[in-house]
Amino acid sequence: MNEPRVALVTGSTSGIGLAIARALHADGCRIVLNGFGEPDAIAAIRAELSTAGVPADYDGADLSKPDAVVALVEGVVARHRRIDVLVNNAGIQHTARIEDFPAEQWDRILAINLSAVFHATRAALPSMQARGSGRIVNIASVHGLVASVEKSAYVAAKHGVVGLTKVTALENAESGITCNAICPGWVLTPLVERQIEARAKARGCDRDTAARELLAEKEPTLRFTRAEDIGAMVVFLAGPAGDNITGSAFTLDGGWTAR
Repeated sequence: MNEPRVALVTGSTSGIGLAIARALHADGCRIVLNGFGEPDAIAAIRAELSTAGVPADYDGADLSKPDAVVALVEGVVARHRRIDVLVNNAGIQHTARIEDFPAEQWDRILAINLSAVFHATRAALPSMQARGSGRIVNIASVHGLVASVEKSAYVAAKHGVVGLTKVTALENAESGITCNAICPGWVLTPLVERQIEARAKARGCDRDTAARELLAEKEPTLRFTRAEDIGAMVVFLAGPAGDNITGSAFTLDGGWTAR
């Protein structure tokens, strides 16, 4: 019987990352979680994503620290002898005009949203190359392809992730390793829900009206992308149908970039 594939998903204790971890687990992967959260909540997630009675692994590494990112990846390889699927998902956000943007926020966003992707990829590649196989999926954003005001650090980082994805794909094109990016538009995560609530308060309208206004600014479908849709896309790219797909950036954006 073949051993289950090992999948490391960063930022996977909530939101998009957790949906990806659930999708990969349902596809037969053994999951390694990473992220912050209450110990009881993380323990419940680990139990939910157990494989043959073995709970999912968890490492709370702070991805703003390069050494911690490398230790996270090397720890997975040491425990499981492999990483079959690496999903670089962790990300943070801050909004302000450039002239008002705090330098420390710029540094932290670039560290987590871009540099951590590089450090995790760099640490994971040697074992993938030795085995002649591996899948890397970077969760970028529609903001890796287009820009919005007051998101200088986020847009810069996500553009960088798309570029890094292409370089990783080219350098490993004949190695059995693929690297692709997923670029979601609005996804109804707790972070976006807070933006909707803030808009509703500022506009003096109800939540549904505020959500529709938010969508109308960017997404022609007027629908949010589901976190589960992103999980399904990761499973597709990590599966047999993704064998010869590499260096691509896939939009799940409700037509945002079609304008």
